[in-house]
Amino acid sequence: MDLEAIQQALNHLPLGPVRFHRQTGSTNEDANHWAQAGAPDLALVTAEEQTQGRGRLERRWFTPPGAALALSLVLRPDQTPVDAGRPQALARLTALGALAVCSALEDISRGELQPEIKWPNDVLLERRKTAGILVEISWEGERFTSAVLGIGVNVSSQSVPPANALLFPATCVEAALGRSVERLELLGAVLERVLYWRARLNSDEFLQAWQEQLAFKGEWVQISRGDPSGPTMKNARLVGVRMDGGLELIDREGKLITLQTGEVSLRPVEK
Repeated sequence: MDLEAIQQALNHLPLGPVRFHRQTGSTNEDANHWAQAGAPDLALVTAEEQTQGRGRLERRWFTPPGAALALSLVLRPDQTPVDAGRPQALARLTALGALAVCSALEDISRGELQPEIKWPNDVLLERRKTAGILVEISWEGERFTSAVLGIGVNVSSQSVPPANALLFPATCVEAALGRSVERLELLGAVLERVLYWRARLNSDEFLQAWQEQLAFKGEWVQISRGDPSGPTMKNARLVGVRMDGGLELIDREGKLITLQTGEVSLRPVEK
């Protein structure tokens, strides 16, 4: 990919300016600096390679050259209808990225792929992590001034980290689909769906789509604080997600549990 090819592929979308890096530390860090310097709504940073890419809880995000999508989008509040406080806004914008990736994968595969959202910020294919979302928000009081929506997608096999570096099983789009994928096509599809779902952030349609894509719904999951290999809180059956982004579960005693995004991880209970 190069800047000219990216701009050509995205010229049908009402985006802001685009910056492309052959190699960078983190597209989210680049976009945050740009936002602080006045980048407009929908300014986009993308890169072939990230050397210091990161995910939730400061985990490393593996982005080797030419094998993945790494992009970060600046969102401004006057164009982003998030009617919510700090934790809720983070959850909703994270879901925005995850839903956009799910919709894009369904679109480019013509329904062959069945992506799911592993709450709060991962997209799974065949129950394996394929994409991650990282949202970072700048606030003035209770109003956000800018948000950066970071999206990383494993496209080819070279983008999947080695097994000994994984906390959760991973795969890539091409492995799940069984054929090669044009990254520029996927980039355009993801951004097109970001625009679609952003306009519906506070709608019933948004919540319904989030519910329908939710992984492990109705199943027993293991809840832990931070690293999934850390101390286990308990097992519970996943019920669904709330509009404020909280995850609802029922424990073995029949007690309703609500989790908010933070240092919480979940994974299916092994049978």
